Amino acid sequence: MSKIIGIDLGTTNSLAATVDSGIPLVIADTAGRRITPSVVYFPNESSTPIVGEEAVRTRALKPKETVYSIKRFMGRRGNEISAEEMLVTYPITGKGHEGVTVEIHGQFHTPEEISSLILAKLKADAEQFFGEPVTRAVITVPAYFNDAQRNATRKAGELAGLTVERIINEPTAAALAYGLNKLKDRSRIAVYDFGGGTFDLSILELNKGVFQVLSTHGDTRLGGDDLDKRVVDFILSKITEESKLDLTKTPEQLARVREAAELAKKQLSKYTQTRISIPFLTSEYSFDYTLTRDKLEELTRDIILRTRAHCLQSLSDAHLQPEDLDQVILVGGQTRMPLIRQMVAKIFHCKNPDSSEGNGPELNTSQHPDEAIALGAAIQAEVLSGSLSNLLLLDVTPLSLGIETFGGLMNVIIPRNTTIPTKAGELFTTAVDYQPDMLIHVLQGERERAADNWSLGRFTISFEPAPKGVPRVGVQFEIDADGILHVLARDVKTGKEVNVPIKSTIDVKDEDVKKMVQESIDHARDDVKARQWIETKIRARDTLLATRSGMSACGNQLSPEQREKIEAAIKHIESVLETEDPLTKIGDILKLKAANTALDNCTRPLADLVMDKAMEELLKKRGLI
Repeated sequence: MSKIIGIDLGTTNSLAATVDSGIPLVIADTAGRRITPSVVYFPNESSTPIVGEEAVRTRALKPKETVYSIKRFMGRRGNEISAEEMLVTYPITGKGHEGVTVEIHGQFHTPEEISSLILAKLKADAEQFFGEPVTRAVITVPAYFNDAQRNATRKAGELAGLTVERIINEPTAAALAYGLNKLKDRSRIAVYDFGGGTFDLSILELNKGVFQVLSTHGDTRLGGDDLDKRVVDFILSKITEESKLDLTKTPEQLARVREAAELAKKQLSKYTQTRISIPFLTSEYSFDYTLTRDKLEELTRDIILRTRAHCLQSLSDAHLQPEDLDQVILVGGQTRMPLIRQMVAKIFHCKNPDSSEGNGPELNTSQHPDEAIALGAAIQAEVLSGSLSNLLLLDVTPLSLGIETFGGLMNVIIPRNTTIPTKAGELFTTAVDYQPDMLIHVLQGERERAADNWSLGRFTISFEPAPKGVPRVGVQFEIDADGILHVLARDVKTGKEVNVPIKSTIDVKDEDVKKMVQESIDHARDDVKARQWIETKIRARDTLLATRSGMSACGNQLSPEQREKIEAAIKHIESVLETEDPLTKIGDILKLKAANTALDNCTRPLADLVMDKAMEELLKKRGLI
């Protein structure tokens, strides 16, 4: 069988790696380059696209034919992407309801198709390295990629001629690359992964050779590209101030500015100042400016600080303090920036090797930040091929998954931060007499009410109509090793089932994910009240329906005083139900519970009469009386 390679399909750069004689290494291309820029140049409609360094060199000359940072748009719907976000990458993206397309030379390309060209280049480099065909790969994705984005990554691999054996999370792969599986048992590690287009913070625990992800938090729209854009905007403002030129409408000049901005940002990780020189923007004007590290940090500090909330939330989800960690490892080229290293050390109270300050974990920068993820993917590939044992990766699902139940509540089937792969299910029944089918509405989120969560999809299972509470439908959720959800619904009586692989019909912005988690904390008390009110209201309505039915059948056998008490109790419940606030959809829970209890108490004689009548009819039916 073909060798399994590990691939880091990155926003800025991509790499392929393997394990040779027990040593993980990055596969170099024929020119000896180990890193392939995630840039694709389309010379014309009939020529083969060019990928990598050669494409980078054409970006300033042919910006309309050169595509980069396409990973930010993988698996996303067009109506979720802002015009500003498109400018972070390139201004040639077309948006539709189903997704993003890039038009070049009159031909339309999807992000998956463009990514497949990058993967095909890495595949070809690996075949050159091994001297034989390579058809299998492990590909990494940001921990916060949703189902649609993971499926898009898998599709890109297939379009490149690869069988994608496993999709694994980037922070988990990085932990393998750092050799953290060699730490003592019960070691806890935070992985701070700041790449070109995405950010993740994951906390892992090692226990008897098993890596378990305790929590993960991140933003798939936050990365080095955003820092580049800040520098680009600053340079453009300086150019306009000096020359009145507006370069935003000249793609070739804008590409030159972007290239200069990216180079300056990288230089300022090594030096405290750097010269930005862009000659001949016009025949009479050249731009020349000295950018300092202090100015860069001033321009980008707020973007970098956005990662802090994800770090704190991940610690909270894992129920840990910074001092409980053994190491914090830095992954992604952007973590070379001194400001980021200083901020991470402060957030996690990291030990200062040059002083006695800090009582927290070690800040580990021992690995090449650009190569760590690919090396980790190669180690996982080796595990799958059977060449490496005594190591197991256990990731987690970042948000709870469940279905909508009667009354508009969310019933959680798989809680957030559950280790995957996983499988869980429950039995459900009907809430209405003789309904012919059941709608399975799959939800993702942390709120009690279905309307406050995100819809992942709907499907229906039909069954034989019966009184409410009689049909039984088993619903099973299964999240595979790639983090993709499959939902099974089965009619227990007939065995009929519907099995649906859920592919997200929406694309959720990561700032919204963060907002949801925070709102679930902020509104925890209100959400509990909402669930209590809805459940109590459902019980009240069921009791009212049963009472009215009983009164119709046997009410004439009660005394006038008993009937009066029951009627008064019914009116009282109806009046309490009317206390529901139209905005919050919550009423007086204690009063409604008390009203339910009062109705239960005064309808006991009626319940006895109804039971006696039912028994009498049953005996008559069987010919016993």
